[in-house]
Order: sequence, then structure tokens, then C-alpha cells
Amino acid sequence: MANRKIQFIDTSLRDGHQSLLATRASTAQCLRVLPLLRDSGYSILELWGGATLDSALRFTNDDPWDRLDKFRQLLGDPRKGGIVIRSLCRGQNLFGYTPYPDNVVVEFLKEAVRSGSVRMRIFDALNDARNLITPIMATKTYNGHAEAAISYTTSPIHDTKHFMNFARKAVDQGADSLAIKDMAGILHPLMAFELAEAIKREFPSYPLSIHSHCTNGLAIAAYVATMLAGADYFDTSYGPMAGSTGQPPVELMAWFARELDLEQNVDFTNASRIDTELRKVRKELAAVDKDPDKLGNPWPAEPSADVRKKLQKAVKLIQKRTPESIDQAIAIIEDDILVSQGYPAVDRSQLDAQVPGGMLSNLRNQLKEQGKLDLMPKILEEVPRVRADAGYVPLVTPTSQIVGSQAAFNVMTGQPYSMMTKEFKALVAGRYGRLPGPASAKVLDQVVAAGEQVCTKRPADYVPDLDLTEVYAQNAGLLRNHRDLLLVLLFPLPGKQFLSKQMAKAG
Repeated sequence: MANRKIQFIDTSLRDGHQSLLATRASTAQCLRVLPLLRDSGYSILELWGGATLDSALRFTNDDPWDRLDKFRQLLGDPRKGGIVIRSLCRGQNLFGYTPYPDNVVVEFLKEAVRSGSVRMRIFDALNDARNLITPIMATKTYNGHAEAAISYTTSPIHDTKHFMNFARKAVDQGADSLAIKDMAGILHPLMAFELAEAIKREFPSYPLSIHSHCTNGLAIAAYVATMLAGADYFDTSYGPMAGSTGQPPVELMAWFARELDLEQNVDFTNASRIDTELRKVRKELAAVDKDPDKLGNPWPAEPSADVRKKLQKAVKLIQKRTPESIDQAIAIIEDDILVSQGYPAVDRSQLDAQVPGGMLSNLRNQLKEQGKLDLMPKILEEVPRVRADAGYVPLVTPTSQIVGSQAAFNVMTGQPYSMMTKEFKALVAGRYGRLPGPASAKVLDQVVAAGEQVCTKRPADYVPDLDLTEVYAQNAGLLRNHRDLLLVLLFPLPGKQFLSKQMAKAG
């Protein structure tokens, strides 16, 4: 491991608040932290994409394009030594929830890359590589970096062979790098070893990024395993935006890197100031915070002698690569280090549900607003059944919301599938892409009986290109520019509502 360097990528201002605070951090709140991150040694920061565009329009009253412009201005031009902005792109679904026409995908990614998000992490919820063809092509056409991400999950269908087949197709389509995206925090360290080693063995020249969540207590040990297996980049957040359903804390992962004799990129000079500012943000957003009193204590600059012994012991146990040793390492990390540092104890009941952190925080808030928070345990029990009926789809936007909503309806009605959402019917029918496994015959029959046609082509083949000139003409009084048009195309209702407010504000 000596002389090898890894890089941490900070996700505090994208996935951090998406997972812990229902994506409610505003542009102004992010800009209080970003100058400190800029000066902390990062070459890449994840700042845009995912749910941040939709949430900006709906909840923080921010223009997503304006947010990207301000981030880019602060971080400088990456082609002249500035920091790279990475955004999360849902493949053919872009930053929305349904497959969009090819010309809309091209137009949106052209604008995103030109506006400064030169690195796009592109994934498909079903691992249907056909949904990566156009976004990879568009990103590269406009001189962006296309990182193809494997949506990790477990099921009778999903194994290393399955994931490697997807990786090969993504590379064939022009991906510049690869990522393992473990959105539900279910990547066991033993599988992390196996999958990361398989990818680095077959694609040694392709940088490999690791993304996970602390939801089930596996992420930190899995990160250590993939460090040993040769991975290059690791998604982390600072203490107040880490742990629980978020990413591993960068402070702890840097200690582990040191124990493995790995060089890493982060300068922790600003760490205490970043920690303080992020704590203020969490306090300001306490109303949507799942664990407002369990955000961890500030990490010391150096581990105590006792903690260092625990780090060393955990590393040795992970290196043994046996189920028993891995379990012991996880117990040390979760119970002896994280809980002692003030983070919530792991709720391993999420392992079966496989619900991503962002979905958990949003589902909790929605049920709370409806006065039905008591239904949460039953809905989480129903999620695996609905997922199996839908062909064992990985749970990541939009499939996590689709399966979660259907599970909620099943619980609330007491009669599974007596009421099906249009999105669930479209998912089972193949409109989002090829299902990993066969859907339940009974459920599929109900979907077909409800009028859905089973789809076998690439999803975008069923969505004709839009005449953008016509759409602009239909909304001419509302749209100020091409960017506004793109927002309305992706988010018709919230986009128009936002632009109407902006017009009223401008007088």
C-alpha cells in the first residue's frame, strides 16, 4: 500500500444534506461552507444534481442554474487549476424522475457541462446500460467527464457477474471512469473486496470511486476493504453531515487511510471551521432533521491512543477477510468509535428494506406531515415485498420513490395492489428500463389489465423528441432564457411556479 494515494470527494453540500436534511440546504447556506472546502485540498467536490434541482425549486426558492454559476465562480475554472464540480445524473432521467427524450437529455447536459459541472456521475436505477448511452455521449461531446456508476443492491439476481456485465457495457459506451454506488448502505465488506478487485482487475486504467451510506453500519468497513482492493476515490462528508443515513465522516476515513499507509488529499486546517458552519446549518434545518441531537461531536485533529488501537485492530480484522473478523471490525467501528463520538447507533432493520438515505428522510417527513409517522415500520416491511414483485429493482431514485409509494399504498389500503400508482405500473411494464428479474406474474397481469403495454425497447424510444421551439412559444411569457426552458421541461409544475414567483418579484 505504500506510496499509493487515494482521494476523498466531499459530498456535504449535495448528498450530505440530501440524506440527512431532505435536501433543504439553500444556496446561501452552501456558500457559507464552500470557501472553506475550496481551500482544503479537494480536486473534486460533489455539489449539484440528484434531488438538489427539484428541491431548490420547491423548498429553498433557489434557481438551480444560479446555484451552479455561483459554485463555479467560487471554485474557478477546472481547466485552469480550479476544483472540479461533480453532479449526480440519473441517466436518461437526468435530474428528474422519468425518461426524457434524447434531445432534452443532450440539451440539459450541454448546459450543465458548459456551466461548470464538468464531471457527471451517471447511473441508471435498473442498471440498464441502454439508459446511459445518450447521457454519456452528451457529456463527452461537450468535453465533460462521464463517470458510470453501478447501482449496487442485493437479490437473487445481483452478483459480481451481473455488475461486471453492466461495467463492460458502460466502458464500451465511452465511460471515462467507474463507480460503485451503494445508495442504501448494504455493501458488505466481503462483497466490497470482491467487486472492487474484479473492476480493478479488468479495468486497471479506469479510476474507481466508492459511494456508500452509513445507514446499516457497513459503509466504513466497506471503504477500508475497497481501499485495500485498489479503489481510487471515496465519497465522504464532514462530521455534522456524515454518519446515520449519510456518507462516512472524512475525519475518520483519513485516520484509516493513515493506518493503511495511504496518502490522501485533504488538508484539515479548516476542518473545525467547516464543522462549526455545518452544525449551524443542521440547527437551522432542525425541522427536517432525522437526528437533530445525534450529529456527532467534533472530531479531534488526532485520534487518542485508545482510538488508534481500535483503528489498528479493525484494519487487521478486515484484512483477514472472514465473516467473523468482518463482524468484529464492524462492531469496533460502529459501537466503539462512532457511537462514542456521538453518532446514532445503527438501525440494522433497514438492511432488508434497502431504502436509501435520501428516501428515508423524505418518507419520514411526508408521513410526519400527514400525521402517519406510526406507519413507517410497516411500510419499511412492505418495501422488500414490493421490490421483489417488481423484479428486484435496485432502490435508488426514481425506483426507490416508486416502490416506496406503492408500499405505502399497500399498507394504507390493507389490500396490496388494489390501488397502483401510474409510476409503479410503468416500472413493471418496462417504461423505465429492463427489470433485473421477472416481475410477479400476478402483478404484471394486473398492470396489463390496467392498460399498460409491456415495453422491450430502450425507454427513450417510447418518448419522442420535443420541439423545443414550440415549448418555448407556449411558455414565452414565463421563460427568460434557455435555462428556464430546461427547468420547465424537467419539472413542469414546480418549474413554472418558481418562475412565476421570480417574475412577480421582479415586478
